[in-house]
Amino acid sequence: MDSGIAPEKEWWTAAEIAEAKLPGLPGTVQNVNAFAERSGWRKVPGAIKRKPGRGGGWSYHWSVLPSAAREKLVMQEAAEPVPAERPDRAAAWVAYEKLSQKNKKEAARRLDALAKVGLLHSSGTVHVQAVGEIADEYKISPRTIYNWLGLIEGIPAADHLAYLAPQPPKKRTKTEDRSKFRMFMDWLKSAFLRMEGPTFAQSYRDAVRVASHRGWEFPILKTAKRWMDAEVPRTTQVYKREGPRGLMRCFPAQIRDRSSLHALEAVNADCHKFDVFVRWPDGKIRRPQMIAFQDLYSGKFLSWRVDCDPNKIMVMAAFGEMVDNWGIPKRCLFDNGHEFANKWMTGGSPTRFRFKVRDDDAHGVLTLLGINLTWAQPASGQSKPIERAFGGHANDIAKDVRFAGAYVGNRPDAKPENYGSHAVPLHEFVAVLEERIEEHNARTGRRTDTAAGRSFDETFAESYATANILRATEEQRNLWLMGQETGKLHKNNGSLKFLGNVYHCDWMSQEAGRNIVIRFDPEDLHSGVHIYTPHGAHLGFAECQQKIGFFSHEDARVTAKRKRDIVKKEKELAKLYAPHTPAQLGADLNGTRKETTALVEAKVVKPVFAKPSPRHAAPAKRAKEADRARDALVVSFKAKAQNPAPAEAGFKPAETAQARFEQALEIEHRAQAGKPVGKAELDWLSRFQNHHEYRARLAMHQLNQNNTG
Repeated sequence: MDSGIAPEKEWWTAAEIAEAKLPGLPGTVQNVNAFAERSGWRKVPGAIKRKPGRGGGWSYHWSVLPSAAREKLVMQEAAEPVPAERPDRAAAWVAYEKLSQKNKKEAARRLDALAKVGLLHSSGTVHVQAVGEIADEYKISPRTIYNWLGLIEGIPAADHLAYLAPQPPKKRTKTEDRSKFRMFMDWLKSAFLRMEGPTFAQSYRDAVRVASHRGWEFPILKTAKRWMDAEVPRTTQVYKREGPRGLMRCFPAQIRDRSSLHALEAVNADCHKFDVFVRWPDGKIRRPQMIAFQDLYSGKFLSWRVDCDPNKIMVMAAFGEMVDNWGIPKRCLFDNGHEFANKWMTGGSPTRFRFKVRDDDAHGVLTLLGINLTWAQPASGQSKPIERAFGGHANDIAKDVRFAGAYVGNRPDAKPENYGSHAVPLHEFVAVLEERIEEHNARTGRRTDTAAGRSFDETFAESYATANILRATEEQRNLWLMGQETGKLHKNNGSLKFLGNVYHCDWMSQEAGRNIVIRFDPEDLHSGVHIYTPHGAHLGFAECQQKIGFFSHEDARVTAKRKRDIVKKEKELAKLYAPHTPAQLGADLNGTRKETTALVEAKVVKPVFAKPSPRHAAPAKRAKEADRARDALVVSFKAKAQNPAPAEAGFKPAETAQARFEQALEIEHRAQAGKPVGKAELDWLSRFQNHHEYRARLAMHQLNQNNTG
């Protein structure tokens, strides 16, 4: 059969042919055998074979039947339901690409076998015989070849390879009823998908404990983990457990092309803390920090400064060195730290989100020089190319052999065995750092797109020679050689009081009460200041009239930091002496609270009678006088009960509680020694000894004596 399609039943006996009532064939066994004899079926090689079993007889291959009979057999096979629809060519090739190399080789083998069948058939060999020969060569059954032919029927020859590829069997898994575990899985997901990042086993144990208490059904741990991964995407798990930053790590970082830039068109700056102990001139040992500016096009370090803490003076000095040596860049990519976002550098920038922004803020150096400012994404080292260079410094500089014993490790748990055994003097550290940075710039074999095997120095020099570079004027140099602050001239005489010093020149009297910008040398405040308008126009120079206060703004900053450190340490020390907070103390006392005891009422009250009135007084008048006398006695009784006082005049108790207690002790000592004691003193002492104030003071006095003894 030219189409290559074969029915599932290929061999037919005479009885089966007669029973099938195929077109063009007799309906009895005898006539079928006679038809086979006349048509020469038994002479066709491979088209006849002995019927197994009792009775014998012959079986004929379906390919020797008349074309009408063969067509009916094929139509009957096609009318049966197809297990699955044939995919279109795009889906077939997508499925082919997903196969393993082993399955792709099998598809090529099948295509080669069918090509050989077609070649034999086209050369005159009967199709059945051709199929048989190729089946024997490939050691497979002819039925397998017919099945392959069925896979590519009606398919263009260019797509045969994709349709002949063996498809992996579908996984036969039992349908899982997860509805009865829904309550458990919801609780487990909530416990596992937390920022604290608990392990799945820990979350599963907690979920099982809750499920056992509430009567929920729960699967085993492996099944629960499989369901968790199937129902919650990996990126969602990372986001719930690690937040937005963890989610961003699931995607590749953006790659920026620097080949469109030129030397000094754009620079980036950041701060790096070295893992080395350095001894500073004041004798203290600290880890140094470096502010560095790097050219974005070439990767060359242009300038740097070192100090114990990052500050705006370092940034201004490093920026000034870069501009002096190379020129003014067009763009700056800055870290979002306070030392870079200071108003000296970035005041007036619309995108500065550090410190309080005021309308009268002075314009910073970058704003006045027309440099476009870009802030790097906070806590994102990928946003700053200089971080890659700092990673190299962590090894090349911090682990220099001349710093042996001073290396501290890059983590608290990665300290070397000789930790803290040496501290490098500051001048020696700076000398090695300068040497290493020069070597970093001159090292060849750089693999960046712009360097292409050259050094950063060579890459920068080639582009710098042809770039349009803007140099700074002498007036512009004052912008970064001086710090700046805003202020206001005195409303009457126009003088300026700044950092404890008074500055004045004759021209300032004409500008009294004006808002200004002060530019000064942070290292020498007594050298005078330059006065500018808030928009940057220079007004004049002002001399220091009263040289009091700090000689150095940097010294003032260091002193303020030292005071803050003292307060911080004192707070930590105070916690050692008072480990419990007031809230904890109050909670402890509330736990011991008892019911309030009801007030005791007196059962017998001493009556107070008024003095008998003269017999000659009128009855109404006597009644009024008796009422007034009774009221006066009651008031006197209440006053004595509330504030015990001496019964007689001539003796006055002390004003304070401690003084009264000491006065009572002195009276007791005189009485015990047989010295004279007044009646008023004895009366007051007897009443005071029954008062709660005396009893409390006496108990404290005895306790202090016992502790002293």
